Amino acid sequence: MAKLYFYYAAMNAGKSTTLLQADFNYRERGMETMLWTSAMDTREGHGRIGSRIGLEAKAFAFSDDASILATVMRERLTRKIDCLLVDEAQFLTQRHVLELVEIVDSLDIPVLCYGLRSDFQGRLFPGSAGLLALADKLVELKAVCECGAKATMNLRITEDGRAVQDGPQAEVGGNDRYVALCRKHFFERLREANAEQLGFAIPRK
Repeated sequence: MAKLYFYYAAMNAGKSTTLLQADFNYRERGMETMLWTSAMDTREGHGRIGSRIGLEAKAFAFSDDASILATVMRERLTRKIDCLLVDEAQFLTQRHVLELVEIVDSLDIPVLCYGLRSDFQGRLFPGSAGLLALADKLVELKAVCECGAKATMNLRITEDGRAVQDGPQAEVGGNDRYVALCRKHFFERLREANAEQLGFAIPRK
């Protein structure tokens, strides 16, 4: 029986690498996969999944108005699909998540989603919220904070490393825009940024 999986973590936990390894494992056994990523993320080029260690693969791209279910149904007319793997799953809409549920329950195709749990303000992404509520299995991938503790938060930063407190929820970026931190240091950095805005300087520990 197929299941819906959500592998979540902070930035730099190797989510895309893990996805591409899972894709390789399926294909090595002669199975057919279908890869998806957000159309918003064009860092690797439109319709590509890339990892920090150099692995990459072609993928279908989902946007807010695209139907993943309809595309899967069309694709199944010409080939068998044994598994769907979805990168940048935090950018899924609630409708997309329900379509993935339909793919699992009605088409009996397992779906593996990989993404962030929360944004730079500590709030759930809509796609992540839907997956946390509906996935059959939740798996946390480990990222490491600068202090050595487990990183669970994603801090958006400026070019000079200052914490960003406001802005759009969805803003694609890598190490130049985000830092994975534990909760303690995430809020410390936000407090520092707030104090600097008010004209106070707080020394970093």
